[in-house]
Amino acid sequence: MEKLHISNERIEITVLRNFIFNEAFTRKALPFCKEDYFTNRNERILFREIDIFVNKYKNIPTKEALVIELGQRKDINEDEFKSVKELLESLTSETVDLQWLFDTTEKFCKDRAVHNAVLTGIKILDKKDPRLTPEAIPGILADALAVSFDNHIGHDYIEDATRRFDFYHTKEKKYEFDLSYMNRITKGGVPPKTLNIALAGTGVGKSLFMCHCASSFLTQGLNVLYITLEMSEERIAERIDANLLDVTMDDLHSMPRQIYDDKITKIRNKTAGKLIIKEYPTASAHAGHFRALLNELALKKSFRPNVIFVDYLNICSSSRFKGGNISSYFFIKAIAEELRGLAVEFNVPIFSATQTTRTGFVSTDIGLEDTSESFGLPATADFMFALISNEELEALGQMKIKQLKNRYNDPSINRAFIIGVDRAKMKLYDVSNNAQNIVDSNQKEPTVKTSYDKFSDFKI
Repeated sequence: MEKLHISNERIEITVLRNFIFNEAFTRKALPFCKEDYFTNRNERILFREIDIFVNKYKNIPTKEALVIELGQRKDINEDEFKSVKELLESLTSETVDLQWLFDTTEKFCKDRAVHNAVLTGIKILDKKDPRLTPEAIPGILADALAVSFDNHIGHDYIEDATRRFDFYHTKEKKYEFDLSYMNRITKGGVPPKTLNIALAGTGVGKSLFMCHCASSFLTQGLNVLYITLEMSEERIAERIDANLLDVTMDDLHSMPRQIYDDKITKIRNKTAGKLIIKEYPTASAHAGHFRALLNELALKKSFRPNVIFVDYLNICSSSRFKGGNISSYFFIKAIAEELRGLAVEFNVPIFSATQTTRTGFVSTDIGLEDTSESFGLPATADFMFALISNEELEALGQMKIKQLKNRYNDPSINRAFIIGVDRAKMKLYDVSNNAQNIVDSNQKEPTVKTSYDKFSDFKI
């Protein structure tokens, strides 16, 4: 259906017309409109009558009903009654694209809300509104900016059963690891809008893990953004080079230019993905800076990442708090919440890392209680796992991974497992089943039942 192009007509008239003739629009948009969004008094009077009628009778009014209600009002004179009646009679049913109408009306409401909030702020600063102080201005503006036509008010268990069933049988988009046990414990990889945290001591392999995963996602054809606040862009790229070119870090520095170019060309031909590495000074950048970077990359390079790495969380800053004015618990929790909010906003999974406490650094069985600085971080993360190393594992070229928190799967299954580590090439890899000889790991092979028979014993 083509949208109606209305010439020389104010949006207020279009909104009022559709409040009378368009029930679907009225039920969605009316709760978000306010009388003071209409600058013309006649329009305000008519809107108020429509609003009262709909709220009282749960139905849209007819023109005749509105005329009768207007005639009973004591706060308008005869001239105003005639003007509003003429306005009402001029409104006729018109065909209009519903989505365009929603979008245009939502913008109208937002614009009017912000305009009114600014005027209110000026009144407060001029001391013309004795009820409010200047401290109320940020809240007034925040409320105005939050105006939205989101009318979702909850999931109706019975009425939404069909939609829920479809959800159960829709394959969730996930980003797979190239490590089999990591895919097992996450049911096939991490979904978008999540925060995934690696917990490890200094030098164990937080950056190694993230560089390896970034390399893996790139080879899958995904766009990857790697934000570093610890090492330089060149040092991160060096690790990723070692991983993707399958050479040691030392060999990179002695490799002839032609061989290096040939290897990079092969990688370019194998993947459609891009990897952007961006460095920020330690403790200087927060989610607001990362959001600006994402918008700038989209604008200037048409680059939109599928996965984001932040190396690492504890040396970020918060957009809401300053470190010196708040305890580490709330500060680190705020950073985690802001990063997770960024993941939701841009529909991507975010990977980051955190340090263990001094006790956790020497422990061979790290738990959530070994998270340094703030236990608010585990409370916010969707998936959290520990990277554990000791002299015995180092000698074998291995690392232990232990699940600490997992919203994707049962964390008691495959609680811990071993992966191989090639530190010279900055690579992780699967090891043979013989190496998975961990006590209390509760390791199980994935089993999937596809027959309907498994539900036959369920009776209502």
